[in-house]
Amino acid sequence: MPISRIKSLRLSYPYYLTILLCIMFIYSSILSYYILTNDQSKCSNEKIPLISKKLLSTKRKLAVLVPYRERFEELLEFVPYMHRFLNRQMLSFDIIVLNQIDRYRFNRASLLNAGFTEIKSNYDYIAMHDVDLLPLNPNLSYEYPVQPVHIAAPSLHPRYHYEKFIGGILLINNKHFELVNGLSNRYWGWGLEDDEFYVRLKDARLNVTRPANISTGINDTFKHIHGKERKRDTVKCFNQREVTRRRDRQTGLRDVEYTVIDRRKLEIDGAPLLVINIKLKCNETATPWCNCTKKNDPSYS
Repeated sequence: MPISRIKSLRLSYPYYLTILLCIMFIYSSILSYYILTNDQSKCSNEKIPLISKKLLSTKRKLAVLVPYRERFEELLEFVPYMHRFLNRQMLSFDIIVLNQIDRYRFNRASLLNAGFTEIKSNYDYIAMHDVDLLPLNPNLSYEYPVQPVHIAAPSLHPRYHYEKFIGGILLINNKHFELVNGLSNRYWGWGLEDDEFYVRLKDARLNVTRPANISTGINDTFKHIHGKERKRDTVKCFNQREVTRRRDRQTGLRDVEYTVIDRRKLEIDGAPLLVINIKLKCNETATPWCNCTKKNDPSYS
């Protein structure tokens, strides 16, 4: 055999040996990966779902219901802020804006009744939440309420300090909201619907609780973002003043009349929300003040 041929074989032997070792390494790596992933898959099927189901079963879901009309600047601030605030409490929640788009006066109570009717099957409790009130103190808990929890307590709210006040932010579970038949549908315009709701809760012997051990006060527990230029609809006409001072035992959650025009999923600064566009219906014989103008009632005040 020529010397050049012998040298060629000597040089190629390490080369082929290297290739063979590489092939064996790759094969063993693939075999190891298959074994590991196969074991991991079995572990996932047998153990992890049991833990996950147990955790999910204890997680109550919150619907933050926001009665709304033409407060876009406040909504821009509210949605991202509340997402951050509630995420820090590790809650399962959605923000749902109840947008009134009919020709009648604003009716916060009926919007809450309509909103609850639409979402109740997917949630365990609701927060009746004004769009212009932001909680500043992280110790204000939005956890599931065994009894109704008035977060915006009179001792903490920047504006309203009377004992029976339960407006602003109130947590209530589905069972109790249905027990009291929601809120009265007679309150068109601003005010008093939450006072009437307070009486409903008391009549049902529900104990309204409020935050405890809160170190902040009326100046630094909430941020009230209601603009000074925004006027409240406080007009009274027909016999509205007389009727809305009394407990309503006829109307509520079970007879609220409305039409959902559409639902829209939106985002504000990356924070998701659902907007439900709602047209309320008014019985103008029973509550003619849903359309309160001088043309309808020249004596309105």
